[in-house]
Amino acid sequence: MKKIVETGYDAIAEHYLTWSAQITDDPRAHYLNELDHRLDDNAKVLELGCGAGVPSTRKLAERHDVLGVDLSQQQLDLARTNVPGARFEKADMTALDFPDGQFDAVAAFYSILHVPRAEQPALIANIARWLKPGGLFLASLGVGTPDATEDWLGVEMFFGSNTPARNRELLAQHLEIVIDDLVTMHEPDPATFHWVLARKH
Repeated sequence: MKKIVETGYDAIAEHYLTWSAQITDDPRAHYLNELDHRLDDNAKVLELGCGAGVPSTRKLAERHDVLGVDLSQQQLDLARTNVPGARFEKADMTALDFPDGQFDAVAAFYSILHVPRAEQPALIANIARWLKPGGLFLASLGVGTPDATEDWLGVEMFFGSNTPARNRELLAQHLEIVIDDLVTMHEPDPATFHWVLARKH
């Protein structure tokens, strides 16, 4: 499944950037601001599934020390060009290991829904462990789709997500949920995502 995600994003790196920029009602900037204004300058931020680095990594890197992680080498090559002020690493987010309390914030925009559902509880537990006390986790999660591959933007792509109720349950085991919104945007077809901002106790 992860090889499908890696190969797919390698193949559509440039196309995905153009396609996503055309989505006029993407709420990402709003939630990015919700995270950013809660962080002090030079906060240590981990972005999971950073893609080509725009717009999210670039925005975060204006004020913070950002490490972007992605499976796709092609996406990372674009990100290093687009955001020279951030650091990047090619890795599977479910295989990462950082010391406890390493980050002030972790962000994941439309990326955890490419992780098999069975691996999402351990990932969320790890994210909570990597956060400092009071640290923040911002994510756009899916709303409950079975693990499956489909044709997407001309490539085979894997998706899997839990329901909002299950997302809340997994988060609440480790974090306090601060923002909990279901938002539909148009890609141009309607697509609903579960936006959450959670704080480490």
